[in-house]
Amino acid sequence: MNLHLARMFHAVASQGGFSRAAELLCVSQSAVSKGVKELELQLGLALVDRAGRGTSRAGIHLTEAGQAMFEHLKEIFALEHAALEDVHARTGLRQGTLVIGASTTVAGYWLPPLLAVYRDQHPDIELKVVVGNTQFISEGLLDCHMDLALVEGVVDEAGIVATVWQEEALAVVSAAGWPALAQAGRPTLQQLGAEPWLVREAGSGTGEVAQRLLRACGVTPSRTLEIGSNEGIARAVAQGLGLALLPACMVQDLIALKRLAQVQMPLQLSRPLYRLRRAKRPLSPAAQAFSSLLDA
Repeated sequence: MNLHLARMFHAVASQGGFSRAAELLCVSQSAVSKGVKELELQLGLALVDRAGRGTSRAGIHLTEAGQAMFEHLKEIFALEHAALEDVHARTGLRQGTLVIGASTTVAGYWLPPLLAVYRDQHPDIELKVVVGNTQFISEGLLDCHMDLALVEGVVDEAGIVATVWQEEALAVVSAAGWPALAQAGRPTLQQLGAEPWLVREAGSGTGEVAQRLLRACGVTPSRTLEIGSNEGIARAVAQGLGLALLPACMVQDLIALKRLAQVQMPLQLSRPLYRLRRAKRPLSPAAQAFSSLLDA
């Protein structure tokens, strides 16, 4: 198989179209289209369904053979990337790039101190951080856009190895003046359920954990309001729009400023944070060095 042509097809499938693949590879769109057709001729298989009946992938349609080929090529080029990183690392981690995926709360509160330590230890490694919700990060890791990732939600993907990194405390918060707080500091389950709850979008690790823990506490919200960031939720709660379950690390300052108040719950609330890596992709030395920081 011609790997140059295979790289063109991989770019088309991963970028979701011929024009974006051409931009990525710095060649003309016609060259990419010609390369994919030539690869199809060499293999004797159609990889792209130009009639639009195949598996849809961000604007293009892959045949069954095309989807299978794309999955194999992801592994091939992931190993190529790891091999190059390994070669670079033999200069003593004096060059190379480390791309870390992080869900929003991890990126905002847990990751910066780790980046500072890593930068001090390996100043010549270029650092990049990709931020999104857990679903976005896991998809990016599968597509080989990141070396490893730290997320808040449970990831159950065959191509990803997820291990618990640490536990994170959670807190239910309300506006500081919520009347139910005056009643011995612990509202009833009925009062909690009657309030609007501010929640994250589908695919958010915080949102999934919040739903599970509220059920465990016996709280059934009658109304919910979806907001796409934890910071946005915290500010909305401070304005009296409802209650929310959020990481304690991100609301402690607002509680100290008396913008928010913590609501006592019948259970201690926490969640695990997860470290993710590709199942069949060995960590590069740069990524291994960062992973070691997580174990310190």
